[in-house]
Amino acid sequence: MKKKLFTLLLSAAAVALICNCGDDAVINADNNSNSSRPIIVSQPSFLYRDGDTNYIIDAYGFVTNEAGDTIALADIATGLIVALDSQRTIIAQNVNFAELEILSPTIITEAAWVLHADKNYVIHPMNQHGVVIVTDASGAAIGSMIFKTGSDGVPTTVGDIVDLEGNVLVGNVDLNDLNIYQPNTNPVPVPVESSSSNDNPGPGPVLTSSSSVENPGNSSSSKTNSTSSSSKTKSSSSAAKSSSSSAKSSSSSAKSSSSNGGSGGCPAIKVKSGGASGSGWATRYWDCCMPHCSWPEHGGQAKVCDSRGKNPIGNGSGSVCSGGGGAACTSQIPFTVDGCEEYGFAFAAVPASNGGDCGKCFQLTFTGEGHYSSTNGNTRKLKNQNKKLIIMTTNIGGDVQQGQFDIMIPGGGVGMFNGCANMGWGAQGEQYGGLLSDCEKEHNYNAGKMASCLTEKCNKSFANDEEAKKGCLFLATWMNAAGNPEHNYVEVECPEVLKKKY
Repeated sequence: MKKKLFTLLLSAAAVALICNCGDDAVINADNNSNSSRPIIVSQPSFLYRDGDTNYIIDAYGFVTNEAGDTIALADIATGLIVALDSQRTIIAQNVNFAELEILSPTIITEAAWVLHADKNYVIHPMNQHGVVIVTDASGAAIGSMIFKTGSDGVPTTVGDIVDLEGNVLVGNVDLNDLNIYQPNTNPVPVPVESSSSNDNPGPGPVLTSSSSVENPGNSSSSKTNSTSSSSKTKSSSSAAKSSSSSAKSSSSSAKSSSSNGGSGGCPAIKVKSGGASGSGWATRYWDCCMPHCSWPEHGGQAKVCDSRGKNPIGNGSGSVCSGGGGAACTSQIPFTVDGCEEYGFAFAAVPASNGGDCGKCFQLTFTGEGHYSSTNGNTRKLKNQNKKLIIMTTNIGGDVQQGQFDIMIPGGGVGMFNGCANMGWGAQGEQYGGLLSDCEKEHNYNAGKMASCLTEKCNKSFANDEEAKKGCLFLATWMNAAGNPEHNYVEVECPEVLKKKY
């Protein structure tokens, strides 16, 4: 949305529109200090002002500056705004969103100037009839712009915005002082103003941890996760597929990480008619936060456990990542089923734009390739092509991309907010990428070292929690300690082995 040079071609037809409208303009643009600084949003958004700085917060909790750059994340339930810098600087606390102004969308259908006077005016380029149409924020035509002529009789870039009857709405508008904005998308639902009580904050983003960064060095990627009453920042990371070093190098046997799901061979996996499909890659995370799909306003069906992740509790206590008592259940670790080597089973986060996907299941068929084309063999070359992972959606990630699935794996990276303080676990590794990222750095991305290194770290970090250890070892064994494996995915009917753990 930076200002661009935009050539103004005025025809004789435009000059002919000049009328004797008088000087009764309601507002003069040159006397309006905000005329060149409209705040443009494509969806209803909260406006938080801190001195001269404006923070624009959408319904998902993403915070942008006036240039449209995402700079922070907001938790509407708790009023916390945290910058997306390496220090995770707190911008504001205890913000009462119920008192904030809600900005309405400004609909822009083509590259156009936008003037902010008493409201936003969208000034379109001259049409084929030589008329410069002006619309309001909703996109409705409200008038046109009539340009003044210079001493040489040539029209200038300065003019008045007049309504359909020729009355001046805003005078002395100079297009050279305005920015040009590109077309935006249709608005999404209006954010619901949260009450002052955290008991019923209403939909709106809540921060949880963001666990990984899309970077070959971290094998991870960051996201948003719902930790409180709405969608939040979640941790993303790199879920591994079969990578290079074999499961034999892991000291804690694969059996220990594969027998949680039941017995009797592979469950029947049925592709869902008309369901979603495509290609993408997997990442990993475990931040211990209460998942998005556990909150009542998002269905409330996903299980919630106490702060140690063991005992199921109700979903009304809030998340450990925002001062509550609810956490992710360690029973939702990845697992395999006895007698079924073809499939693995896990829970995962999907893009925030797929917020209605709670409880849906997908089959990820790994291709044998890694997502990043670096010299990093661990992320690029995968050992076991065509392995299939069946995942069930429990969370969303605001920075999770289409096709990306962020797998819940203990030790996969805690991200922005670490809710694991009460778990009694050891070191969780890199904030973004977890224990595997530690191994990658320690062994200079030598794929042959990853499984044994990760197994050692899983055994040490989860020495006091056999269940979480099994989940961590799933990455070292079934997935062969690979980072960011690529896959093809298709929506499937959820098998009972996942539904009973959901």
